[in-house]
Amino acid sequence: MTQTESDMKIRILLAAKKLFAQQGFDGTTVRQICEEAGANVALISYYFGGKEKVFHAVFDYFFVGHRLKELEEQLKEPVSALRLMVKEVVWFCMNEPEISSIIQQEFVANSQRTPHITERTFPIWMKIRELLINGKQEGVFRYESLDHTLLFIISTALSFKKMVTMKPLFTDQETSVEKTAEHASLFVLRALGAAGFDE
Repeated sequence: MTQTESDMKIRILLAAKKLFAQQGFDGTTVRQICEEAGANVALISYYFGGKEKVFHAVFDYFFVGHRLKELEEQLKEPVSALRLMVKEVVWFCMNEPEISSIIQQEFVANSQRTPHITERTFPIWMKIRELLINGKQEGVFRYESLDHTLLFIISTALSFKKMVTMKPLFTDQETSVEKTAEHASLFVLRALGAAGFDE
């Protein structure tokens, strides 16, 4: 594939990501995606094989679930691993709000694309669950219910995709993504009673 073809594919994926987030999958047409990307309508079929496959390609390209493999060595010790996982999810939610919106829309609609999203997102939640179990067995985490604790952590991490809409409530209007991710991870570790993370 030439550089020009590669650039055009990325432009199509960026356009699709934006429109799927704004209008939903069903509310977005192939023509709209191509107009947004400045591409010929035939290129969707040529490069991807249809709108459904564009949706899959958007996730394959932009979703960071593949980083689990890259981070494998850093995800062994429960405390440091959970800290890293929470930071990564918060970072993703704040830097990829469109993907976060698409995920939410598809889950709410329980669409036929939900299994594709689940296949990519659930390994992250399963890893956090595994870290919680290992941390409790090693005596570094304290919690009563695994299920509720996992849900609280997921909710905490995902809540940052709404940060822009909540900004009028905040004292610090200029907080960075890195600082926010760090605060979220510390909040979780303190809630779990991890040593060394007291005030």
